[in-house]
Amino acid sequence: MTHLAKLTFKSVSKATARDPVIARRDKVIAALEEQKVVFAAAVRGEQHMIERSKWMTNDQGERVLVKTQRRARAWFFQQDQGWYVQCRYGARVIAADGVNNAVFVRTLKDVAPVLDAFVAAANAGELDTVLAKIAERQPRIKPGAAKASAND
Repeated sequence: MTHLAKLTFKSVSKATARDPVIARRDKVIAALEEQKVVFAAAVRGEQHMIERSKWMTNDQGERVLVKTQRRARAWFFQQDQGWYVQCRYGARVIAADGVNNAVFVRTLKDVAPVLDAFVAAANAGELDTVLAKIAERQPRIKPGAAKASAND
């Protein structure tokens, strides 16, 4: 006990909590910057590949770190004699103006200014309410659970 008596003890809680609004904003901006790279690859007629590391078990049963590549999905697509550009938060498409989920442009070259506008809107905080709404988790209800709880 004499070893611990020499130490100074205090109760403390770690205050590294990050503002969730800023975290959502940063996540969208990082994804939009990635989409600019995907757009540049699409203009060149290529697919943008993202390299990631993952742990796998080899034939000898050892866990090794392997670098794999996956294709980055574009948030823009061609339809109706033009291009539609969507903004996403994770896998969810957000309605940036509150109603519609895509921006229509005539040519592929017009996609870049839309991505820049999304980045500017995210930096200005214009997407915060939409991101907050889409980021909140809804409880998963099993198909028969709603009827069963109503009968109680």
